Amino acid sequence: MGGNWLISIIIFILIFGVIVISHEFGHYAMAKRGGIRVNEFDIGFGPTLYSWKRGETDFCLKAFPLGGACIFEGLDPESGQGGDMLSSDAFQSAPLGSRIATVVAGPMANFILGYVIALIVVAFTGTDLPVIQKVMEGSAAQEAGIEDGDLITRINGSRIHLYREVSLESFMNYGEPMEITYERDGESRTVTLTPRYNEEDQRYYIGIQGAGEFYKCNALEVFRYGFYEVEYWVRVTFKSLGTIFTGHFSLDDLAGPVGVVEVVNDTYTEASPYGPMVLIMSMLNLATLLTINIGIVNLLPLPALDGGRLVFLLIEAVRGKPVPPEKEGYVHLAGIIALLLLMVVVMFNDLSKIFGG
Repeated sequence: MGGNWLISIIIFILIFGVIVISHEFGHYAMAKRGGIRVNEFDIGFGPTLYSWKRGETDFCLKAFPLGGACIFEGLDPESGQGGDMLSSDAFQSAPLGSRIATVVAGPMANFILGYVIALIVVAFTGTDLPVIQKVMEGSAAQEAGIEDGDLITRINGSRIHLYREVSLESFMNYGEPMEITYERDGESRTVTLTPRYNEEDQRYYIGIQGAGEFYKCNALEVFRYGFYEVEYWVRVTFKSLGTIFTGHFSLDDLAGPVGVVEVVNDTYTEASPYGPMVLIMSMLNLATLLTINIGIVNLLPLPALDGGRLVFLLIEAVRGKPVPPEKEGYVHLAGIIALLLLMVVVMFNDLSKIFGG
C-alpha cells in the first residue's frame, strides 16, 4: 500500500466533511426557511465529541466522521415519526411544498458544491476538448473514416463537450454500435461503428488514443465548462448505476469509505511528485466526483435516503393525505438496516481487496 495513508485518511475526512456539511446545511437552510424546527445538526455519527447551541439547534460533532443528519422537530428518532400532538414548527406540520423542498435541498447543495469546485478546477487547469489526437491503425474508428484532428460533437445522440466523455462512452460500451458525429474543416459528419473487443484488456475499444486537446478557458468560459464538468460527473454516476441493470455490475464495483480512502491514497501517490498545485487540483476533481455521486445516490427512491422520503411525500401529494407515520417509519428503519448491512459487506470487500491483493 504505497503512499502516506495517514495523510490520505486526513484528506478523505476533510473532503467528506465538507461534502456532508454542505448536504446537511442544504436541509437546514431550507427547513428554517419553511418554518421547520431543526433540533440537531449532526456531523458524523455515534457519541458526541463536541456540541454548541445556536438558537433552537444543537450543532454536534460526532465520533465517527462518516455521514451526518438534520433532526427535525417531529422526526426525532426517539419519538418516532411524529405523533398525535405535533407542534406548529414540526416537520409534518409544514406545508407539503416546504417538506419536499427541505428533503431535496440536501442533494441540491451537493450539486452546487460540485459546480463551485468545478469552477475552481477549470479556472486553474483548463479543460480537454474532444479532439482526436491519434486514430489507431486497423481500428473501428479508422474504418469508419474518422481521422486525427476530428472534433467529436455527439455520441449516440448525446452532446459531447469533453474528451473524457468520449473515453467514458468507450469504456462503458460492451460491443453495441455507436453513432458518432464529428466535425472536420467546419463540416459535420456522422458515422456508425462497432467497437472491437480486446482480449488482453477484456474490453471494447473505438480505436482512438490521446487525451484530447488542452484548452485554457477565459473568465466567461470557466462558467460554461464548469457546468460541463458537473455534467460529466453526473454522466459517470448514472452510467455506473446503469451497469446494475445491464448485467455488468459486480460487488467489486462498489466502494465504501475504505475504498475511497484507497482512491485518495492512489491519487496522492500519483499527483504529489508533480507539486502541490497538481495535488490540490487532483483532490478537488475527486471531491467533485464524490459530492455529485452522493447527491445523486441520495435522490434514489430507496428507504432511509432523501429519495425514499421524497417518494412518501409525492404519494401524499397524489392521495391528498400522508402515509401513516408509523408505516413510513418501519420502511425507513428497514432501509437503514439494509444500508448498514451493505456497508459492512462493502467494507469487508474493500479490506479484502487491499490486504488480499
